[in-house]
Amino acid sequence: MSVSPPLPAATAVSAAPTQADLLDFVRRTAADAELIASLPLDPEGRTWVRLEGPGGSEAWLIGWPPGTGTGWHDHADSVGAFLTARGGLKEYSLAARLPTDGWKTLELTEGVDRERTLTAGRGRSFGRHHVHEVLNESTEEHAVSVHAYYPPLPRIRRYSRTGQVLRLEQVERPEDWQ
Repeated sequence: MSVSPPLPAATAVSAAPTQADLLDFVRRTAADAELIASLPLDPEGRTWVRLEGPGGSEAWLIGWPPGTGTGWHDHADSVGAFLTARGGLKEYSLAARLPTDGWKTLELTEGVDRERTLTAGRGRSFGRHHVHEVLNESTEEHAVSVHAYYPPLPRIRRYSRTGQVLRLEQVERPEDWQ
C-alpha cells in the first residue's frame, strides 16, 4: 500500500467556511468578554467593528442600543451566522425562498413568518437569500452580537413590509457601508 505525500502548505486548498464553521466562529468570538466589552456603544445608533472571520469570511461585532433594528433585509448569495453576546435580540424571518432577482413586490403566503428570541449565548446560522429583520426590543439595555458571512457580502437587499406584502426598496453594495 502506498501513501501519497501531503500537499505542500503553499498548494493546499482550504475549503470555504460552512454555516457550521461560521456559527462556531461567532460562538467563540462572543465568549471573548474582553472583545465584547471593547465595543464602543452609542445611545443613539448601532455601532460596529469589522473582525477577521474564518476562511476569508466577513465578520462584525455590532452594538444595538435599546429599540434599534435592521429592518427587513437579506444577504444575497452569502451564508451566515450570528450570536447574541450580551443582552437580547429578536429575529423575525421568512420560512420561504424568494426569487433572487427580477421582482419589486411579492405577496407572501400565510404561515411563512418565523420568530426567534436570541438571548446572550444563543445564535443561529442561515443559508443564502435568508430574509429577516433583527431587533433589540429592550427599552433599557444595549445588546451586542457577532456576525459572520461567506462569501463576504456582495450586496444587501433591503425591503419594506406591509402585512403580507414585501417590497424591494434598495440594494446596497459593500462600498455603501464600509
